[in-house]
Amino acid sequence: MTDPIFPALRRLMFASVLTLSVWAVGSGCATPTATHSAAATPNAAGQAEMPSGSNSSQTATTEDPLGSALASGALGPVDPMRPGVQIDLDSAAARADLWVRVRRGFAMPDIDNDLVRERERWYASRPDYVERMTTRGGRYLFHIVEELESRGMPTELALLPFIESAFNPQAMSSAKASGMWQFMPATGRDFALKQNVFRDDRRDVLASTRAALDYLQRLYGIFGDWHLALAAYNWGEGSVQRVIARNQKAGLPTDYLSLNMPDETRNYVPKLQAVKNIIASPQSFGLTLPAVANHPYFLSVPIQRDIDVDTAAGLAGITLDEFKTLNPQMNKPVILAAGTPQILLPYDNASSFVHKLAAHRAPLATWTAWVAPKTMRTADVAHQVGMDERQLSEINRIPPRMLVKAGSTLLVPRSEHRLGDVAEGVADNATMTLAPDVPPLKRVVLKAGVRDSVPGIARRYGLSASRVAEWNSLRIDGRFKPGAPIIIYQAARQAPKRNTQLAAHSPAGKKSSSSKATSAVTKATPPRKPVSVASR
Repeated sequence: MTDPIFPALRRLMFASVLTLSVWAVGSGCATPTATHSAAATPNAAGQAEMPSGSNSSQTATTEDPLGSALASGALGPVDPMRPGVQIDLDSAAARADLWVRVRRGFAMPDIDNDLVRERERWYASRPDYVERMTTRGGRYLFHIVEELESRGMPTELALLPFIESAFNPQAMSSAKASGMWQFMPATGRDFALKQNVFRDDRRDVLASTRAALDYLQRLYGIFGDWHLALAAYNWGEGSVQRVIARNQKAGLPTDYLSLNMPDETRNYVPKLQAVKNIIASPQSFGLTLPAVANHPYFLSVPIQRDIDVDTAAGLAGITLDEFKTLNPQMNKPVILAAGTPQILLPYDNASSFVHKLAAHRAPLATWTAWVAPKTMRTADVAHQVGMDERQLSEINRIPPRMLVKAGSTLLVPRSEHRLGDVAEGVADNATMTLAPDVPPLKRVVLKAGVRDSVPGIARRYGLSASRVAEWNSLRIDGRFKPGAPIIIYQAARQAPKRNTQLAAHSPAGKKSSSSKATSAVTKATPPRKPVSVASR
């Protein structure tokens, strides 16, 4: 049976009137502000519960989770301090087609040069790629457009993930930038995007969108120009400020096209301009955009207990892949309610999920977190938590021959001793630190024979010649003086036994060239440094 709130929501949404106020800002660059559609959308324009660190001051209540998530928002007022022209978007096309709404929010000055033409040709020659990219982006565009309009930002910015990641929330660059907005780890932390064992909020659809728009607003506040703000988003604000200062000192213009920037940044805004031109008039490029309804693709549904990812997908009636496209931030097969208090579900599946969740009587989660009380081998951890060592290493991505350091958080099966949900402190701050699992090393002092050399000692004891040379302050092809001390480090069980017998002499009374060094002293060496694994 269809939940009655969904038809009601559709009627409310399509009956709403959206007004857009355009005003002049800074040096003639226009940015739009817009009131919200009366459509109730979760996490759109701060109407529903946001992740930890959100700037939103509005949160959903939990008495009626879905009803709260769908609560209708009133039309926002047009700011009287920013006079401008109100554009009525209450047309059949605008109500039905999100692309119309996106086009009417375009407000950045256009760039028209050879770089733009080149990117237009590139996209136009790849219609299949454009279709895949825009179809994938259709899942997220409504939410992004709502957020942009609520902040009074140009809707061109909704197209930025097309050039950052092709709207792939799982994208990871070679420089370790992640998510559809491509946040670097440090920048993500600056904007409250958690990155730990269990989740990476740089991939979270809501959190990363909030952070990206916060960052772009801050950059626009610094530069007063959206093209320069975008250059700084790609290259870094310090880099853009330095090149602007250089042009100012030389008496040169400081607009985007006049700056000396790396090729990637020089092409960045032209790429966005090319996508903007295609969205504005796809037929001019022989392309057809997939239909995107002016309607939420997903809804945010609160969760109050830890739940396995596959269980959540099953209750929602969607595939695991579809679930992960909307909730790509999960690093593990369990969602911790203390760290991820809501999940995103397709619009038409949210109601079913809420009803099935309420009726579900089996355990929701089969996994939980376990914090190592001391430094342990994986075999000992597996025995303590009742788990196969290979499975423990695979699910926690622990390489072979590594120790799990004290305080590390691992994913383990729930048991009768571990039934409670994971605490907020663990869910938000879980890290894992590993160290090489090597036997204790001993310092061994040998007595050099007549022809002992660095390469010879290295071969004899299975060591690296470079290490033997380093330990003895010799060249890698150096020789030891007869009777001189030779220092090596070996595993305790491999250390040579004490041998006081003198090396054999040749018939001529000289020591044999095959004489062996003799052992004199052994001492323990300091442990090796650990390897930190903050987020996996």
